[in-house]
Amino acid sequence: MRNLLIAGLLASVAVVPAAWAQDAATPAPAPAPAADAKYDVDTVVATVNGTAITLGNVIAMRERLPAQYQQLPDETLLTGLVQQLADQLVLADSLSTDPADDPLAVKLQLQNDRRAALANIVAQKYMSGPVDDAAVQAAYDEQVKSFQPQPEFDASHILVKTEDEAKKLLDEIKGGADFAETATKNSTDGSAAQGGELGWFGKGQMVPEFETAVAGMQKGEVAGPIQTQFGWHLIKLNDTRESAAPTLDAVRPQIEEQLRQQAFQAELEKLRTASKVEITASGVPAAAIRDNDLLN
Repeated sequence: MRNLLIAGLLASVAVVPAAWAQDAATPAPAPAPAADAKYDVDTVVATVNGTAITLGNVIAMRERLPAQYQQLPDETLLTGLVQQLADQLVLADSLSTDPADDPLAVKLQLQNDRRAALANIVAQKYMSGPVDDAAVQAAYDEQVKSFQPQPEFDASHILVKTEDEAKKLLDEIKGGADFAETATKNSTDGSAAQGGELGWFGKGQMVPEFETAVAGMQKGEVAGPIQTQFGWHLIKLNDTRESAAPTLDAVRPQIEEQLRQQAFQAELEKLRTASKVEITASGVPAAAIRDNDLLN
């Protein structure tokens, strides 16, 4: 829900002109403001045909910029946003100077934008607010209560193109060749640089043929050749262990997000219950949403 609301807001922001993006890379020096400069939300930063553009307009647009533009220096943003707003007003005035005369599509979009902006404020209250530590701990305890340890494996492998090549290397290893050195010299995948070491992995992280082979091996055993979609493998099982439940610190961000979502959904259900909502779209064919001629 949060992503939908925010996406709705960003969709209403005009695209920043390429020229501004280029200028932003090498902004012109801006004079430093006076230490006692006074301003408020109504401070006029530009006028177009007598219509004021205020600092509040600039701040509202800045909040809705994509992340890459948020990182620009403030001087660059101020200059660029004021120019963007001025250009928008010039273009807008060429079509309509009175809201009553705005095209129907504009009026409908403004209605949608207002709803989205207000809804986003409510959503942000729940999605960015603090979460009670006791609630986090309780949610964590509930999750780990049902945790079931699963086997995990630490394995190394050698990957080659043909079965014959794999058999030849297996014979060398059985004859005393070091597995890691053999992997470094012969394996065709990126793990060769680490002597074939793949690290720890659990169920579902490897292709089925590889996983089945490892699950049936003993610690220190070398098995193969095993064919997978990637080629032919020789596998060495270095160690095994049982998976451990994640620590609270490791999953705290996910738990906090989950609790915020639950709080938001509870508030949404409360508001739905308190409101008179009547959905009457059943009589409208679904294809009607693509009938743009209705907006003309």
